[in-house]
Amino acid sequence: MRFEIMRLDDVDGTAVDSTVVDAASVNRIVQQAAAIGQRIYIRPAESSAS
Repeated sequence: MRFEIMRLDDVDGTAVDSTVVDAASVNRIVQQAAAIGQRIYIRPAESSAS
């Protein structure tokens, strides 16, 4: 499963940028964000039609 992780602006909470990662990478990204106090939003990524 893949997830979209959006970095949020500290002032108004709008998405600054986003990336799509696999499930194995989510924990690492969450730990990094927590270490620096970064606000993030995580949601399942849209699956592409094949």
